[in-house]
Amino acid sequence: MENNTTIKSTAIIAGNAGGSHVVDGPLTTAAMREGSPSLVLNEIDRRIVRVRPMSTPVDQISRMIGARQASSMVVDYYSVDTKPVQSTITAAPTAVKGSTYSGRPVFLLRTDNDSMFAATETLLVPEALGSDDEAKPDSYLVLYVVEGAAGGTGLKVIALNHGGDNATAIPAIDEGSTLVRMGRAASELDVQTPQFEALPVKSSNYCQIFKAQVEQSAFAKLSAKEVGWSFSDQEEVAIMDMRMGMEKNFLFGVKARLTDPKNFDEVLFTQGIWHQAETELAVTLTGFNQDALLSMMRSAFTGDCAGSSRKILVAGSDLIQAINAMDYTKMITASDTVTRWGIDFNEVRSKFGALYVIHSEIFDQCGHSADGMIIDPQYLTKYTHVPFKVEHLDLKKSGVRNTDAIVATEASCLVLRHPKAHVRITGSW
Repeated sequence: MENNTTIKSTAIIAGNAGGSHVVDGPLTTAAMREGSPSLVLNEIDRRIVRVRPMSTPVDQISRMIGARQASSMVVDYYSVDTKPVQSTITAAPTAVKGSTYSGRPVFLLRTDNDSMFAATETLLVPEALGSDDEAKPDSYLVLYVVEGAAGGTGLKVIALNHGGDNATAIPAIDEGSTLVRMGRAASELDVQTPQFEALPVKSSNYCQIFKAQVEQSAFAKLSAKEVGWSFSDQEEVAIMDMRMGMEKNFLFGVKARLTDPKNFDEVLFTQGIWHQAETELAVTLTGFNQDALLSMMRSAFTGDCAGSSRKILVAGSDLIQAINAMDYTKMITASDTVTRWGIDFNEVRSKFGALYVIHSEIFDQCGHSADGMIIDPQYLTKYTHVPFKVEHLDLKKSGVRNTDAIVATEASCLVLRHPKAHVRITGSW
């Protein structure tokens, strides 16, 4: 009897809100890949991170945090910085002849960055003392901006805590003194204030294509399942070697772009986060003690580096050795192992913040055994143009070799969205 049954092909249709639906067929792995590629690939990522996570902490953390899909191999991203808080006085203030503000004389003050200040802002001069009856005699001088800079002509200011309403001068302010921007002080009837908008800074990085290949005919059926495949010994070794190479590029890679002269294809090289960090701190490992560590943590958690209260220190063996040789006190404490993102860290705590410390063999292999990097995970982002996937190559039919091949591929890069929040530590003996 002839079988007239026909097999219908599964169709994928778009939903009302941008989703996908399977019609006229069962939900298969192929349909899942077509309708929701990230659904399968996310599961693969979760399996990958179980392979020796301690050896590739940066790649491990980036996968656990979650990657963003990049529509191109060239990734453009934006980082938003904060408005500067300090400036330097370039000349002693001079009185503006015949100009007063609420009975107080107006002075012209020049700085190395006049444009960062606006009218109605208050300014603190830590190197000068005020002397107002309403303030403590040893309080720092506070100024009020009555008119902002126009064409680099300086700021017009009055003193708030020097000599009261009858002040005819302000304390001597030396050239090179620090000027700290404080809050605004508007009048009761003010509705508007000088505008301030933060414009993001555009940067770019290249996604690098990483590959690993395993050849053995017994793996053909395993590779076809992707989500359900179990790592064999050979696959695990290949994936581990691939991740170790990716870790090196993610840390110390150099951004470059060239054309292969043989096949005229473009090759992109990703820039490592070591080169992206905009804060650098030099430390001496000889006699490294609590004060040195406290100073390092202060640099990592204050000022322009301020960000998360918990950051990650990935370091070479020399720096780890110096930290481990310290005697800890109540000011800095070292806790037992803390597990985050599938990695076992040693936590070092201070009043400034906490560091998750881990040794990286990549730093040792790349000549950075005395160095380290403090990473703020909140501002670490991974972009993937081609998420991690495994493909089966039939080399028998193509006449290349009498084997079947499994090829793992990923095109990705790491970026630091707040470069100053990450600290590049260079150590020396």
